[in-house]
Amino acid sequence: MNVLHKIATLVVVFATSVGFAQQTPAPKQTQAITITGATAHIGNGSIIDNSTIVFENGKITAIGTNVASKGKVIDASGKHVYPGIIAPVSTLGLGEIDAVRPTIDDDEIGEMIPNIRSLIAYNAESKVVESMRPNGVLLAQVTPQGGRISGTSSIVQLDAWNWEDATVKVDDGIHMNWPNSFRRGRWWLGEPRGYKPNKDYSKDTDEVRAFLVNGKAYKNSKDQPKNEAFKAMKGLFDGSKTLFIHADGEKEMIDAVTTAKEHGVQKVVIVGGYEAHKITNFLKKNDISVLVRRVHTTPEREDDDYDMPYKLPKLLADAGVTVALQANGQMERMNTRNLAFYAGHLVSQGMDKEKALQLITGNTAKILGIDDSYGTLEKGKSATLFISEGDALDMRTNILTHAFIDGRDISLETHQTELWNRYMDKYEGK
Repeated sequence: MNVLHKIATLVVVFATSVGFAQQTPAPKQTQAITITGATAHIGNGSIIDNSTIVFENGKITAIGTNVASKGKVIDASGKHVYPGIIAPVSTLGLGEIDAVRPTIDDDEIGEMIPNIRSLIAYNAESKVVESMRPNGVLLAQVTPQGGRISGTSSIVQLDAWNWEDATVKVDDGIHMNWPNSFRRGRWWLGEPRGYKPNKDYSKDTDEVRAFLVNGKAYKNSKDQPKNEAFKAMKGLFDGSKTLFIHADGEKEMIDAVTTAKEHGVQKVVIVGGYEAHKITNFLKKNDISVLVRRVHTTPEREDDDYDMPYKLPKLLADAGVTVALQANGQMERMNTRNLAFYAGHLVSQGMDKEKALQLITGNTAKILGIDDSYGTLEKGKSATLFISEGDALDMRTNILTHAFIDGRDISLETHQTELWNRYMDKYEGK
């Protein structure tokens, strides 16, 4: 790309960002707010009909059926209240326009880079981030991509001036892409199509083991020269960080979890877990949760059940594994707004609707370690919630009237709604 082309690209990006700025973040809650008459979906599998919810200073102070109203009253009779949806393993705020490289900051050079922190690259003024809120997605785990160890994620709320204001939990976990024991044939090099054994699997896994050994040794030594990568790994061995292992195969998951546990990693979560239904006893024995791959996708192999991606979360949940949904995959940032509908799809697979809701609220908060404040509608927890005219898990009735993050009444306007209103006015006026 020549210099003039680069300048032109930056001018277009800058002009776009200036012309369509994000909605101003909501101010701090200053008065009590009461929501009355709605069906409250708690996020733990239960509901409260004709509920009353009171929140002050960003916290829920009362919830039930016989609760006195206080402050500003919102009549939500016939509507539904939900906890804010949480998007794990997301690149929201790390990328904007895939075709414009200067707007993408979700990957860094290097293979073993746990010290790379996604939080400081998070763009709170992203148009894509803004478009999540009208569907009820109010929190996200901002996650780096690429390499063997991609870096460190953090959890943010989606209505902020900058990454400092957005922060909910700093450096919550490290993300590792476990090697594959099989790989697809590279037809463009004359190899047969389909899967073939990865001859470098042992070598690749040995490199991971060596890195874990060195990281643990660094933690236990006071005389080592400064090493930012090993320093970032310390939290894995004292339990302050979670190791998120991205793996899909049965063998890969068993090898990954076994390796991590043998080397002293305290908390492990599987991301993807396409074959996790085959090893549910192993997962439960080792207290492993799964952030399962996107529901709306196709089977991985020709001999898989045609509906395997659809039913996988229910198979795991029925077996007693703690499961949550994520949107990782092609066009992940844009598809994250569909998390509610992924959960709704599980209802057609036989899952109870309130249990399906848990997979994008309460379970996600538990897996990410923020369930003390988020994920469910309970007294003492954050007033991060939204009101929908109908069933939020159904795209026909997921119509938000209000949304709150930490009690702040946030805007549901976006660049998309502005365009919709603009052209509706144009054509209705004809």
